[in-house]
Amino acid sequence: MRSALANGFPFTAVVGMEDLQLALLLAAVSPAIGGVLIRGEKGTAKSTAVRALTEILPPVEVVDGCRFSCDPAAPDPNCPDSPHTSAGIARPARLVELPVGATEDRVLGSLHLERALSEGVTVYEPGLLAAAHRGLLYVDEVNLLHDHLVDVLLDAAAMGRATVERDGVSITHPARFVLVGTMNPEEGELRPQLLDRFGLTVDVTASRDPAVRVEVMRARLAYEADPIAFIGRYESAQRELAERIVKAQSLLPDVILTDAALRQIAEICAAFDVDGMRADLVTARTAVAHAAWSGRTVVEVDDVRAAAKLALPHRKRRNPFDAPGLDDEQLEQAINDSTPPEPDPDDGPDDPDGGGPGGGSTDPGSEGDPADPDGGGETSENAGSALSGAAPSGQVAGSSEPYKARLLSVQAAGTGVAGRRSRALTEVGRVVGDRARVGRESGKPHLLATIRSAAPHQHARGRSGPGLAVRATDVRLAVREGREGNLVLFCVDASGSMGTKKRMGEVKTAIVSLLLDAYQRRDTVGLVTFAGSAATVALPPTGSVETAVRRLESLPTGGRTPLAEGLLQAAEVLRIAAIRDPRRRPLLVLVTDGRATHGESAFSRARQAADWLARQGIASVVVDCEPRRGVRLGLAAELAGDLGAEYLDLGEVAAGNLVRAVTDRRAA
Repeated sequence: MRSALANGFPFTAVVGMEDLQLALLLAAVSPAIGGVLIRGEKGTAKSTAVRALTEILPPVEVVDGCRFSCDPAAPDPNCPDSPHTSAGIARPARLVELPVGATEDRVLGSLHLERALSEGVTVYEPGLLAAAHRGLLYVDEVNLLHDHLVDVLLDAAAMGRATVERDGVSITHPARFVLVGTMNPEEGELRPQLLDRFGLTVDVTASRDPAVRVEVMRARLAYEADPIAFIGRYESAQRELAERIVKAQSLLPDVILTDAALRQIAEICAAFDVDGMRADLVTARTAVAHAAWSGRTVVEVDDVRAAAKLALPHRKRRNPFDAPGLDDEQLEQAINDSTPPEPDPDDGPDDPDGGGPGGGSTDPGSEGDPADPDGGGETSENAGSALSGAAPSGQVAGSSEPYKARLLSVQAAGTGVAGRRSRALTEVGRVVGDRARVGRESGKPHLLATIRSAAPHQHARGRSGPGLAVRATDVRLAVREGREGNLVLFCVDASGSMGTKKRMGEVKTAIVSLLLDAYQRRDTVGLVTFAGSAATVALPPTGSVETAVRRLESLPTGGRTPLAEGLLQAAEVLRIAAIRDPRRRPLLVLVTDGRATHGESAFSRARQAADWLARQGIASVVVDCEPRRGVRLGLAAELAGDLGAEYLDLGEVAAGNLVRAVTDRRAA
């Protein structure tokens, strides 16, 4: 352990986060588990617990002077710093933080291009993955990580190595680390491929027990008042926990995973309908680590139960909008169904179902233990599809099963943030040109363009032999075309003029289908509703489409139609969004029958608001929900003309064609 003066908030002083602490400790005991993802609302000590973990981890033996932390007992023969001639030294465990805004060069490392061109030498500058080797790599707000960095992490996690390739030169080095991520689900979901790479996941919430909240406040205030004294009070507990980690690591190779335990894990994973085999493997490794942590040499049912609670919640097959988590009753039923019966004494010692010593059997009383009444926090209604709706019956129209939506895109290439929707000039993608570098700006250099830029100046720079004299001003950066993400803002008429629940249900089904597409493409979405006398921002622009679906499903209808207020509120949302994220282009989807019944000159004011939006260059779609039967006023079509928007009659084209109309929308 390190000196108390160097420590932060003690790991053992964290209050009310037992599941989180257990997951981190098991990942420390067995790095093969694959790391931990921590999901939770703001202010729940997620980052505090992660940063505190390193203070109780055992030191790491490394080759002295090796930038890649090679193990002196088995140095990597392909390490860029090999051959290793120095002796091994012990250094503290390392926690490397990866900022969500980091560049690819900062993560992977980079080649010194100017020296490579001018001196003909390859000089590699290691990145964050090299620093994290044999340690912890921590990504706060991991769900906001750019896709190109996600790809880098996926490659490193799969191969255990990091590779830097640039202009024909390749450098590779070991990169095995425990990946720890924290995120707030309301800010957007995690890319499925990266989610699956986390071995364990924990959902944390602030306790609603006043006594626990008091204890949290007391501990934090005491730490802030006198950090040294506070840390000193936990020094003994920290040392004991650090020693327990070392003992568990040494016991880990001796833990027996019986055939009965393996079969139980397989049956539990099958019961939760998980994809692939990674869930089974991670659950098995976690069960072994839990047994070692508990001081046992044989995996028991309690170890399997603890492992399943941490390894399966993010792997069970579910609708993207279903609430995460594991149903405790279903888990207990799966454990009971898969636990071998106690051997009958009359059967003798050769009972083929015995499974060996400790072969998955345990005290029968433990099988009947009730699930934690606070675990998961899900009611039976919420355990099903999130599309079922949660508002009082008779006031809210529910949607039907969503369908696959086609691509929403804008024709002209933008310069937005990297995504998977519209064409844009981004940091990743195919090279379409080059440009001058501004100052010491980072980015991927364009080799040929850099050479062309430097070539005319060789005589003036005194270069007469082989090689190339390159200045910083010669470096040209590659211009790349990829895909950008967009903001899809739904402006939904929730007034009584929307008519029957069936028609509103069709509208909701169409919007939910578009939200499903946005989820898969990691777009930002927002929801504005208008009814009665005002418009409401039901959901500010966010990456959490799960939250958008919940807000949409609980949306009731009734009252007058403040159409102008809805358009003005949408305009205000887009104005603020443009300030916060100016590179993300919006698409406004207005769902209405065109009626305006609130206030004087209601429809005239609505048309003025529409005209103003059109002059701002906002791409939009108007979905006409006016009934096909009876007299049709055609007000939504007039509104679409004022907006310069794509017009769609919901009654004619049904919900499926809503997707087609939005897909075919092109920017003005």
